[in-house]
Amino acid sequence: MFKTPLKALLIGSVLVATSFATSFTAQAQSMHDSWNTLVTNNVVAINNGHSTEVDYAAIKLQHKELKSYLDSLTAVTQSEFDGWEKPKQLAFLINAYNAWTVELIVSNLASKEHPDLKSIKDLGSFFSSPWSKEFVPLLGKTRSLDDIEHGLIRGSGKYNDPRIHFAVNCASVGCPALREEAYTADTLEAQLQEQTVRFLSDTTRNIAKDNTLSVSSIFKWYGDDFEKGFRGTNTLGEFMLQYPDALKLMPNQQKALKSGEMKIKFLDYNWDLNARH
Repeated sequence: MFKTPLKALLIGSVLVATSFATSFTAQAQSMHDSWNTLVTNNVVAINNGHSTEVDYAAIKLQHKELKSYLDSLTAVTQSEFDGWEKPKQLAFLINAYNAWTVELIVSNLASKEHPDLKSIKDLGSFFSSPWSKEFVPLLGKTRSLDDIEHGLIRGSGKYNDPRIHFAVNCASVGCPALREEAYTADTLEAQLQEQTVRFLSDTTRNIAKDNTLSVSSIFKWYGDDFEKGFRGTNTLGEFMLQYPDALKLMPNQQKALKSGEMKIKFLDYNWDLNARH
């Protein structure tokens, strides 16, 4: 006489547990869904897919959705973040950097102070850069974009992945593309690899000619990040040699780069806004 109630109780417990697990999974999967929708609809590939343009005007019309996503990031506590695996943490931080950069542009677009915004640099002043503005409520503190990139991502020492420089976007033409989808823990490795190849194979910003490799100034500003042993590479040249096809390096150029005989030159950076016209 006790079998039926006990069986029902067990089934009920399983259903509740399954429902909770499904809900938890759905919540995890949906964390960046709204950001994914925003960039999917408003970021367009150009330059043979090597770069993207952002329709900031269209996102301004969807400002409510952007703010709602930013609020969801703000709601994540430090202890919750600390409990995540590294790929989930890094995807979260990259998305946060990109989304708040877009917020900085959108909130100033066609404003009284900036009726015709041409560059993110216009949002700084003589005494401070736009990246040092503290306007990002994240992980219990009000932070700047610099705090996210140089403190939480680069400065933490936890991730040691120089490919993040091809994922975080500074709203400028010279930057690696703002990806047309959100970064997620499950796809992060493939996304970082694709973004790296996407940028390095752009011959307007990285080109090997004769005995000179001319590359983006990103490699000058953050050169140290490419010398910290990522996948066994301890020099910028060694990092580049991981991507000979993307850089279209001939065998003799690969040999010269490996021996340190190939000259590396840094190109000027284009700070014009990466806005869709």
